[in-house]
Amino acid sequence: MRKTRWLWFICATAIASVQSSVAYGHAMLERAEPAVGSTIEEAPTMVRLHFSERLEPAFSALRVEDAAGKTVDRGDTRVDPDDSVVLEVSLPDLPHGKYRVIWRAVSVDTHVTEGDFTFTVGQ
Repeated sequence: MRKTRWLWFICATAIASVQSSVAYGHAMLERAEPAVGSTIEEAPTMVRLHFSERLEPAFSALRVEDAAGKTVDRGDTRVDPDDSVVLEVSLPDLPHGKYRVIWRAVSVDTHVTEGDFTFTVGQ
């Protein structure tokens, strides 16, 4: 009985350490402005993505495309100098339509995460 408990303890500890090490150091998207999948009435002037880890500005990227796949952002992607977990890009006055946000985040310890989502301006 004692050996069985000891074996369960070792297995549980090993699983917990593997699971925690997998997530550690990756900049995961925590929230977005505009929100993921949202429909908003007024066009935003900026897309701001908030991550779980500090970002490496030289290697992180953010792009906004219209429904035809054309880039519509101003090309000034940057990590917020006052908050190193925020990646942002400014936008011109967007017409009503669906937009796709494509991002690549590199945390300061060099782990990479990528993703995309859409938002809609108008009905």
